[in-house]
Amino acid sequence: MGFISTIWLLCSFFDPIISRFSNGASMTRPTATGLIPVLATPFHDDGTLDAPSLARLVAFEERCGVDAVAVFGMASEGFTLTTDDRAEILATLRSVSPDMHVVAGVSAPGVGPALEQLEAIADGGARTAMVMPPHMVKPSPAQVVDFFGMVADRADSLGVSVMVQDAPGATGLEMSADTLSKVCLSDAVVSVKIESPPTLVKFEALWPVAELTGTLMIGGMNAQFVVDEYALGSVGTMPACEFSDLLVPVLDRLAAGDHTRAREIYGRLLPLLVWGLQPGIAYAVHKEILVHRGIIESAAVRAPARPISDAMRLATIDVFDSVLSDVTEVAECSPVRA
Repeated sequence: MGFISTIWLLCSFFDPIISRFSNGASMTRPTATGLIPVLATPFHDDGTLDAPSLARLVAFEERCGVDAVAVFGMASEGFTLTTDDRAEILATLRSVSPDMHVVAGVSAPGVGPALEQLEAIADGGARTAMVMPPHMVKPSPAQVVDFFGMVADRADSLGVSVMVQDAPGATGLEMSADTLSKVCLSDAVVSVKIESPPTLVKFEALWPVAELTGTLMIGGMNAQFVVDEYALGSVGTMPACEFSDLLVPVLDRLAAGDHTRAREIYGRLLPLLVWGLQPGIAYAVHKEILVHRGIIESAAVRAPARPISDAMRLATIDVFDSVLSDVTEVAECSPVRA
């Protein structure tokens, strides 16, 4: 390769990075890191939204000292929520905790509906949009990059940051590290939530580009690999919401550099983390524990999510109670029943 060609290739790679920082990169934009539980959406037994239970859940998370909360994600049964539901949920969050950093999910089959959702969550006070790629009709890698570029441009004008959600288990769309690297060059993209198993491989592959562009990496999958994800550059995790008081000490130890103690506490939580990852019934599992803890009134879910049997409910409570009796550090935010 000649000298001119080499210089051209280097410029074509670094120019977007230079532009990203000169335009005010992710470090100057609203950024959610640390513990970001994905809130369950409480329903009454008849399936209608239960705003009082949601308010108690938000208050519980605030007492636990979480860094942000997420709504309209998979664990929120976001796929069942109406436009009115979404507006009421955001209004409830603002009324209970006006200063809480809210991450709101955006999942749409194309750019137009995604931009509509983006504008709605901005109007509702969300500061970060957790955006899935379109997946009803599978886009090419180039189309994925274009999609996030258009979403990021609109988010930038609204003052909202973008978190790219890499969740092939939900979307059926695998975004390679190369594709994500290109997506990360958009100014408003501040973070990537990595839920592509094996997550540690994706963290390792994306880490150099994340450091170069200032993009933050966040873990998901119910914090199943949180300690090792932090060792590979993660700065946050987005688990379910029913055990934030048990997970806070893990992140506190990681922040203090005490990985040995963090892993010890995490190991005690692992049966609960894995139990909450069961396909199809995880939504009900999260809610049964929240009911058991006195935070929400009903474990009702909306189809196509499924309720669990009495035997599974008892097993779920047994797992939670066993873990709770085994942990030695709990944040001071216990709800009515723990």
